[in-house]
Amino acid sequence: MKIKTTYTATDVHVAGEAYRIIKDVPFSYYQSLHELNEQFPIIYELEIKLLLNEPRGFAGLNGCLVVPPFRSGADVAVVFFDHDGTVPMQYGGIVAVLTALLESGQLKAKPSAKYNIETVSGIVTVTATLQDDEVKAVALKSEPYQVVKTNVPVSYLDLQAEVAFVQGDHFYAIYDKAGLPFDITIENLSDINQWGKKAIEALGGNHAFSRIILLDHSEKNKGKINTVTFRPDAYIVRSPGFGTLAACSTYLLENGDICADRQIENESIFNAKLIGELSTEVEGVYSFSFSARGFITGIQTYVLDPTDPLSEGFLLK
Repeated sequence: MKIKTTYTATDVHVAGEAYRIIKDVPFSYYQSLHELNEQFPIIYELEIKLLLNEPRGFAGLNGCLVVPPFRSGADVAVVFFDHDGTVPMQYGGIVAVLTALLESGQLKAKPSAKYNIETVSGIVTVTATLQDDEVKAVALKSEPYQVVKTNVPVSYLDLQAEVAFVQGDHFYAIYDKAGLPFDITIENLSDINQWGKKAIEALGGNHAFSRIILLDHSEKNKGKINTVTFRPDAYIVRSPGFGTLAACSTYLLENGDICADRQIENESIFNAKLIGELSTEVEGVYSFSFSARGFITGIQTYVLDPTDPLSEGFLLK
């Protein structure tokens, strides 16, 4: 085997969502994080394909590039990316990065427990709870969420439903599960996948959504919801989703279906859970507080053999 390029990455999952954190990309000089973010998909196209595509990665893997901070007061700067390029914000990525840096000793623990993470969306201040050098929880706040439209009729084949749209970190289309003949469980994955494809087709090119949520709020009085979230390519997001939780909470709060003074727990199709609560509300614009934990799943060195016929990898969805 010939080795042309090597990269060391730390893999972390947060409520089932996988993040690959890298620090040792080829050095290039940038005047700001925004400039790095803009150039990243072009300059680091090889790294994106090498580290996220199969056979080293998979369709749902997220990337986090950690670099020294550009702005005063920040502890670290992060560029989030996926197979299509950079992403403005990944709440789970914040948790993953902070967990990896603190538990590996690359970032020193602070007595205040507060850390400033520089992103293209601004500096995000989070609180990390450590015990025996292990990160037990990371607390952070969301950006604003707002209901855009409700009761929008959609139809496709035998699907006749109404959808609500919520703007946040993504533009979410929320379907109510009431009336569907299956529950949101892993045993019903085939039915859920078929429903998801119909829901995506029903919206078609009429709405610029970036996430579709199937919401079961039958236990909302207990502070619980169940969701499954689809990307436009019909891939199921593996986490319950910080953004999904915020979008659904915004929708339910705006409808008066849940109380503003209690926590909401969102459970995924495979029983992973995230908890959030309302932080602020001003004229129908909501922000939320989250707490979650990341788990390091591996530290690997990835290599590129120049004779590898699959050097750019592939994706099966």
